[in-house]
Amino acid sequence: MTANLTRKLYDERLRTLSEGSVNVNFNAFIDIKWDDPEFAVDTSDPRWVLTSADALGAHPWYREQPLETRIRIGIWRWAVIAKVGMQFENILMRGALDYLYELGNRNEEFRYLTHEITEETHHTQMFQELVNRTGVDTAGGKRWFRRVSRFLPLAGSLYPEAFFTGILAGEEPIDHLQKSALRSGEPVHPLPQRIMQIHIAEEARHISFAHEFLRLRVPHMGKARRGALSVLFPLIMRVLCDVIMIPDRRSAEQVGIPAWVVKDVFWKSEAGRRMLHDLFSDVRMLAEDIGLMNKVSRPVWKALRIDGRPARFRGEPALHTD
Repeated sequence: MTANLTRKLYDERLRTLSEGSVNVNFNAFIDIKWDDPEFAVDTSDPRWVLTSADALGAHPWYREQPLETRIRIGIWRWAVIAKVGMQFENILMRGALDYLYELGNRNEEFRYLTHEITEETHHTQMFQELVNRTGVDTAGGKRWFRRVSRFLPLAGSLYPEAFFTGILAGEEPIDHLQKSALRSGEPVHPLPQRIMQIHIAEEARHISFAHEFLRLRVPHMGKARRGALSVLFPLIMRVLCDVIMIPDRRSAEQVGIPAWVVKDVFWKSEAGRRMLHDLFSDVRMLAEDIGLMNKVSRPVWKALRIDGRPARFRGEPALHTD
């Protein structure tokens, strides 16, 4: 396929994504009934108990705790993930704006990405509002991440392929966790449930863009730059996944979770290892398709314990036979 035809197809897909943003979009303070009594954060509501889709919720230690404790930890867990999610969305917006600043006229990326930034603004609002409503005073990501996050958006213009790899590393784990929670069939409190429904609907476009962006750009990168990205790709995935998924141990201890449980859940337990494997099936497929799986990078995926069968299609539910 010629470069011109590839670009034409890419632009057509971006126009489709842009139209999707126009036709299906949400407002954080219109489409969520924050003051509905059904959405209230009631610390006696068992629907705050974590589902088995969350590795912490599936852990025997958590399941053996009294209902009151499981509810309290469930509320805390939702708040921490929401706060980290807000911080990732904030980095995405700043980096995307940095990338957009130098785009030429008539570039389809400008319209689509500004739609995405608008949607991410609402996502940060609903994530932060959830945190506020829970009363959990969480700092979100680990201290080192909060410090380097001041500089990460610069990659939007300096190394956009690595930046949008990082965006996928932030979006894919949260999207996977949310879909798994909804697919579990277990009760979920209506407030995080509604937030997840909105986030999944719009995040599908955002993840699609990052995939399409990398599919367009990576095959045309120079050999050295592409080789470097092939190794950085799994490293970025694993590091940022850990930022999102693994709570700070001190914060966990404050709600009564022993350090050994955090260590076992992320990622020594059977459920934890399974989740870590499942989180990356889509991006393994992408890496295979765009030539980032090679004899140098494959051992890195394996060493990081995120190797395995790639998904057959985006969003393929994990299948387990045990």
